[in-house]
Amino acid sequence: MPRYVRAFIPGGTFFFTVALLERRRRLLTEHIDLLRQALADVRRARPFRLDAIAVMPDHLHCIWTLPPDGADFSSRWHAIKAGFSRGIPAGERLSERRRKKGERGIWQRRFWEHAVRDERDFERHADYIHCNPVKHGHVSRAADWQFSSFRRFVERGIYATDWGASDDVRGLDME
Repeated sequence: MPRYVRAFIPGGTFFFTVALLERRRRLLTEHIDLLRQALADVRRARPFRLDAIAVMPDHLHCIWTLPPDGADFSSRWHAIKAGFSRGIPAGERLSERRRKKGERGIWQRRFWEHAVRDERDFERHADYIHCNPVKHGHVSRAADWQFSSFRRFVERGIYATDWGASDDVRGLDME
């Protein structure tokens, strides 16, 4: 069994990709209020700053900054996934292994994380997040996707309303 080594950086900033087990399902956008509630519940109990996010139907990308005394993002993700899953009616296909462990078949077990190194790395990942709905063909402009922090970035003057990611960002694959 693989042993995953996660970065331990108190107060660190991280980019995450988290995906549904069955990528054809549209649970995240169909149940966006449930996802928002799960995020809010965990942020209240175990604070972190949600710097950027884009929720696709079957996966999400986000950037978090943990508090100075916090480095455990894995248990936060576990709690978010569990909170979301509790609100989804049972009935998904389950592997024998998941059935034996009493797990749901909603989320992929793992997630991908990247420790953000500097301001340029943050900008590049935030650009990737906000261009992801366009990349996947959900909208033609980032401003048209309602399930992201793009509008918040526009309000802060970081992006123009008609912003489009550069070719190098559009070509990235962080999933």
